[in-house]
Amino acid sequence: MRFILPLLLLLCAADLQAADRKLVIAHRGASGYLPEHTLEGKALAFAMGADYLEQDVVMTRDDQLIVMHDLTLERTTDVATVFPGRQRKDGSFYVVDFTLAELRRLNVHEGTNVVNDKPQAIFSQRFPIDRGTFRLHTLQEEIELVQGLEKSTGRKVGIYPELKSPWFYHQHGKDLARAVLTVLKQYGYTTKDAPVYLQTFDHHELLRVRNQLFPEFGMQLKLVQLIADNDWNETFEQDQDGNWQPYDYRWMLTPAGMQQLGREADGIGPEWDMLLEPFDQNAKSVKPNGLTAAAHQAGLQVHPYTFRKDAGQLPAFAASLQQFIHYFLFDVGVDGVFTDYTDIGVAAAR
Repeated sequence: MRFILPLLLLLCAADLQAADRKLVIAHRGASGYLPEHTLEGKALAFAMGADYLEQDVVMTRDDQLIVMHDLTLERTTDVATVFPGRQRKDGSFYVVDFTLAELRRLNVHEGTNVVNDKPQAIFSQRFPIDRGTFRLHTLQEEIELVQGLEKSTGRKVGIYPELKSPWFYHQHGKDLARAVLTVLKQYGYTTKDAPVYLQTFDHHELLRVRNQLFPEFGMQLKLVQLIADNDWNETFEQDQDGNWQPYDYRWMLTPAGMQQLGREADGIGPEWDMLLEPFDQNAKSVKPNGLTAAAHQAGLQVHPYTFRKDAGQLPAFAASLQQFIHYFLFDVGVDGVFTDYTDIGVAAAR
């Protein structure tokens, strides 16, 4: 933390402003520069002027809330070395199978894939996978960092937690949404005016939060429906026989779907290419497909993901990441973007 905190005095930007401000959401923190979902990466994103910091939230065996993207540990930690033999039959080490005390022992690193039995960084130009000491942390610890930085710098920043695969935790007898709302209420995030968006890919859980849990908790936060490609198998739902089947998102990507979501949520989070007419990967120009306009007509904010400049991530029609983000903010007309490169996003938005 010591090498990041001095940046705060140099880089802190203005407070959150009007509702029409273009938002820059730090995707898993300043994850283009430091390992994702580390407190160091969140502090850097704060310093770079992010409007919101994202928290993917998962749950441990002892019902603690960890800020981590995956349900499993092997992509971003040394779990296989620290806890050999604790993987399930599918070869993965699941967060839900470990206690918080056990997870505290792990070192967090940049995301990796295993190539020839050796870990290899997914994004080779990012922070080295064999350098630094980074740890997992709880949702409470991250909120306390955010609120502490707000006090010490005078700058406000929002939080953007995701209920990560709540269907999975229901299968394990756990209520992720209830646990997250308990923490948010504890730290004063209770109304739609609060600087928080609560997001999920699970439409059934979004409705449960809106219609059941919000009234129960006396809360009313801004809700965002994330939209996935069906091929990802991001969300599962039970059919009439109780069998778990992949969720079909196609209904959402229509004007009628936007109208329905406008009655249920405050925003949508599509992948960026869902907002464009079909295009070839080598296309030098693209056109919006009208979904952003349909969402706005339904009263929805539009916050697409994920804007990166790594090899293979920048489309041919964009000369730079800043141009890529600027095009979506001011030509497609979205209200905010998720990016791994907070500083570039801020430059494009401002």
